[in-house]
Amino acid sequence: MSQSPLARRTVLRSLAGAGVLALGLTACAAEGDDPADPASPAAPTTAPAGDAPAQPPAPAHGRRLGGEWEKHERTFMAWPASEHVWAEQLGAVRKDIATVARAVGEREPAVLLVRPGQESSARNACGSDVELLSVPVDDLWARDTVPVFVEEGGKVKGVDFNFSGWGGKQEHTNDARIARAVLQKYGIERLETPITAEGGSFETDGQGTLMVTESSVVNDNRNLGRSRDQVEAELRKALGVTKVIWLAGVKGKDITDAHVDCLARFVAPGVVFLDRAFPGTPPDVWSRSADQARAVLAEATDATGRKLKVIEVDQPDPDRITGRGDAFVSSYMNFYIGDKGVYLPKFGDARADGHAQELFGDQFPGREVVPLQIDTIASGGGGIHCSTHDQPAG
Repeated sequence: MSQSPLARRTVLRSLAGAGVLALGLTACAAEGDDPADPASPAAPTTAPAGDAPAQPPAPAHGRRLGGEWEKHERTFMAWPASEHVWAEQLGAVRKDIATVARAVGEREPAVLLVRPGQESSARNACGSDVELLSVPVDDLWARDTVPVFVEEGGKVKGVDFNFSGWGGKQEHTNDARIARAVLQKYGIERLETPITAEGGSFETDGQGTLMVTESSVVNDNRNLGRSRDQVEAELRKALGVTKVIWLAGVKGKDITDAHVDCLARFVAPGVVFLDRAFPGTPPDVWSRSADQARAVLAEATDATGRKLKVIEVDQPDPDRITGRGDAFVSSYMNFYIGDKGVYLPKFGDARADGHAQELFGDQFPGREVVPLQIDTIASGGGGIHCSTHDQPAG
């Protein structure tokens, strides 16, 4: 019988000296059964979403974290390397990664990070549209291991957020070095920060606003002893943002401590897509986390003082999806915005999949909506966004 994704990750957590997490989402989703205390909502404003925004405050050092919908130089991905993580499902998860890489590579430059010695399998699976970069890697989660790119002084730079295997939960000897390796390869300046975080922790509108789950960064397994105010000050400095919207998240129920990119995503300045459980599903820590996020976002304003428009996107019917597993992520929020396409998962519930595709088509009329079946990635607790990382054009 196959091990569950959680069990696969337990192997490496044991190697890293960490304990076993409770069942739940694994790579994409703060202790206790309930979300952390709700973040304090921002003061309301009368400016409705969609109105012309005021000029946002000047970012720190002239630094700016761009929106994912802005022009890309390339998209990074990583080839799953370790049987210790994926066991007998390594072949299946590689097939999913190849599906995503081929789809992205047909529409914009794509670079796949590949452990030396595994180039042949990656090339055969991903085709000639995807560039291979030989670099030691452990796993596929490029969103978290590749540096977070910012613009400063007319140049693209990369913030190295000191990847730690999500607070020491998974072996990460190679992945901890990926940010530095990528920056050296492309001659991009490396920016240091004293805090530890992952790219999936952050979501931006490109205009100075950052959404982040408190559980994934204000957490002693990453930033021991640092308060939320102290973490926020470092995020402002590192990323050049001027407004941080804090969502509570969930501690200790998945390997990421509830990354924001499975919960709430900016799809344009002033517009947020928010995950919602399938109607009639019994409440749990994840639906309560979404409820808390909804309450915060209803009162929040962005860096320009504009109220947010929040559009909820229902998950598929759990009885109709094709994927299975205690860690399976069935949220449409883990999509990726490319230059010519928007890549989102399809789960096998034709009605829910179709509705999600219509929503994304309406929001991104100039891009092709590309639904992809990625059941093995999702069974490992992640999705398309977790496995991709955009470098802005510069």
